[in-house]
Amino acid sequence: MANTKSAIKRIKISERNRIRNRVRLGKIKFYTKQFLNLIKENKIEEAKKLLPEVISAIDKAAQKGTLHKNTAARKKSKLMKLLKEKLAVKS
Repeated sequence: MANTKSAIKRIKISERNRIRNRVRLGKIKFYTKQFLNLIKENKIEEAKKLLPEVISAIDKAAQKGTLHKNTAARKKSKLMKLLKEKLAVKS
């Protein structure tokens, strides 16, 4: 257990941040899974509509410091690449 007042405060802050980060990462995971399922089922139009929401969630997490900016860029790039490949196969 923390001995000083500042250590107690840091514990509270880190717990608060942990909860915030879990919510942000959970949202990214949820949207990403939905997007990947749509791609898998060849529902390209629905996937196209969902992509901005996924990217928005990733960008917000990167902006707030939950994700590193390069990690966010890699995740977005992977999703866009998958969509682009499906579009190329479809046409």
